Amino acid sequence: MIEVYRIETIATEEAGGGVIRRIMVRTDSLDKAKERALKVFSLARRPQSRDPNIEAVRVLNGAGYEVFSISTRD
Repeated sequence: MIEVYRIETIATEEAGGGVIRRIMVRTDSLDKAKERALKVFSLARRPQSRDPNIEAVRVLNGAGYEVFSISTRD
C-alpha cells in the first residue's frame, strides 16, 4: 500500500532552528523513506551544500507522527 511520508530538514539552533525544507515521498515502505532521508542528510551535510547548518532530518508518516530521525549527534 502506498503511503506519503514527509522528510523534513531541521536547522541548527545557531541558524534559528526549525524546518528548512520539506520533501514529500510516496512509497510502499518505511525503509525506502528512511533510505531517502539518509541520502538527504548526507547531501545536506556536505560543505558545498546550500544549507550547511543542518542538525537533523526526520521522517513523518501521513498522520504526522515522527517515525525516523537522524541528527549530527548520532
